[in-house]
Amino acid sequence: MARAFAVFYGVVCYLTFLVVFLAAIWFVWTMDAPQPAGPLGRALLINTALLGMFAVQHSVMARQWFKRAWTKAVPPPIERSTYVLVASLVLADLIYFWQPMTAVVWEVENEMAVMILQLLFCLGWLTVLVSTFLIDHFDLFGLKQVWTYWRNKTYDGPVFKMPGPYKFVRHPLYFGFVVAFWSAPRMTQGHLFFAAMCTAYMIVAIQFEERDLIREHGEDYKIYRSGVSMLVPWPKTRKGQ
Repeated sequence: MARAFAVFYGVVCYLTFLVVFLAAIWFVWTMDAPQPAGPLGRALLINTALLGMFAVQHSVMARQWFKRAWTKAVPPPIERSTYVLVASLVLADLIYFWQPMTAVVWEVENEMAVMILQLLFCLGWLTVLVSTFLIDHFDLFGLKQVWTYWRNKTYDGPVFKMPGPYKFVRHPLYFGFVVAFWSAPRMTQGHLFFAAMCTAYMIVAIQFEERDLIREHGEDYKIYRSGVSMLVPWPKTRKGQ
């Protein structure tokens, strides 16, 4: 019974993620559309709080010390699914309660440039999705853990590998987000604030994430980090070369 519940719970958490992920794409795509807006100061405070809540949830719940404490209350097979569920709900709150900041910072009028930016927007989100499959989509979102538990087998965590774009940039998933967030033909204050804050958060989050990766993979990851760019696929020479 516990195993069946774990699989059901994992699938529900994953489907929740999919719905919120699609809503997030639509949210970013439409956030520059003309719409009623309240006082700028109030919008800044609310939006900062929403982004802060998202950042804290992602950074704290992903840390090993939190996982060790968290799994005393949450069974290990559904720990990742629970993380995915909480992250999805926090993102849903951000989307729902986001306050429009509609003053236009820039607007591209050239039709070809607009089409290129819209294409980059789509390619950015596609990069995000493809990157998850290259490293193990179903492990990242908790389905592998609950399926392994259902089959009564030992769960083996992800191994260190460098598939496809990971040979050129250490975090292509974050790179995809950056491209998607900044590819806006019409950039409002709200979109600019969102893109800038999310980009800054990703740069900070990478530092914490890579500390965990070094602890897990040791010298292999140190060598990888020394030779591959962090966020932008840019040539990087290894030390000593």
